[in-house]
Amino acid sequence: MGINTPSEIETNLQIGPTDTGMVRIYVSGGAIELPMDFDPDEADEIAQEIIAAAKGARSLLKS
Repeated sequence: MGINTPSEIETNLQIGPTDTGMVRIYVSGGAIELPMDFDPDEADEIAQEIIAAAKGARSLLKS
């Protein structure tokens, strides 16, 4: 499965700080639970990548 592969899988996404100073992205769905911890600088980089992807998606919608 890749970025452009459609999926019918339903998941839950939670994002927040941990009590150890990390940022956790937690994805769960069905039998899968995937906690991913990042230091704050890594989380900032991920946020910038998400913003860039949203801008790219918007530009495709305008075409």
